[in-house]
Amino acid sequence: MTSTSAPPGRPRAAIAERTLRTDRWWLAPLLTFAGLSAWVVYATVRVFMQTDYWVPAYNYLTPFYSPCVSLGCVPEAAHFGRFLPDHPLIPYAALSLPFLLLFRLTCYYYRRAYYRSFWLSPPACAVPDGHGKYSGETRFPLIFQNAHRWTFYLAFVISAINTWDAVLAMWNDQGSFALGLGNVILWANVVLLWCYTLGCHSCRHIMGGRMRHFSKHPIRYRLWTFSSKLNTRHMLFAWLTLASLALTDFYVMSLAAGWFHDIRFIN
Repeated sequence: MTSTSAPPGRPRAAIAERTLRTDRWWLAPLLTFAGLSAWVVYATVRVFMQTDYWVPAYNYLTPFYSPCVSLGCVPEAAHFGRFLPDHPLIPYAALSLPFLLLFRLTCYYYRRAYYRSFWLSPPACAVPDGHGKYSGETRFPLIFQNAHRWTFYLAFVISAINTWDAVLAMWNDQGSFALGLGNVILWANVVLLWCYTLGCHSCRHIMGGRMRHFSKHPIRYRLWTFSSKLNTRHMLFAWLTLASLALTDFYVMSLAAGWFHDIRFIN
């Protein structure tokens, strides 16, 4: 009885290039790096300016300073009280900003975005990782990515606070109903924030996760369907909310600084 052995496989080709991709694969991570960096620089500067955040005539409060809970906040802008110490290194909205930052940092889309653009891990498909080894999200500090669901609950509350700010801005300092371009911008920002927040993967799982039969839970099924539709545009809303937050803040800052006047439709 004779035995036969399989012919030896052909050796792998020795390719010197890091990748065989010939398209501009580096463009997407480069644009992401530039966009996120620009936003972080702007937001950091604005948060620590601690000025030009409130327009008393129209009750406009920038979302970067909401809720304003520092002892240095203008009393009219402190809708939930003032109890944090007034210090240059403590943002007026220190109660919300850290949680919003954690919500964005642990977001599934943002993970992909900054993993590729900042850490080059990997920068694109079919492109080698920029690191020698990868241990996943099982060690410090990436193990905290697992806290995304808990940050969602906090982000939900903060979105509700921003909605309340938009509602209060519908009445001017004299208590009369009013509508201006600033109100339109505030409400557009709130709508986009809700689209991003409710389209979160954690929200989608809360609505429909751990269910064996959707037919037995029609309300949760409808909520899960709604969240799923938003989830398909999660990347879009992630960028739109960054733009709307910056635009809203810049508009309120410009009015507070007296650079120009609000366009009024009613009063």
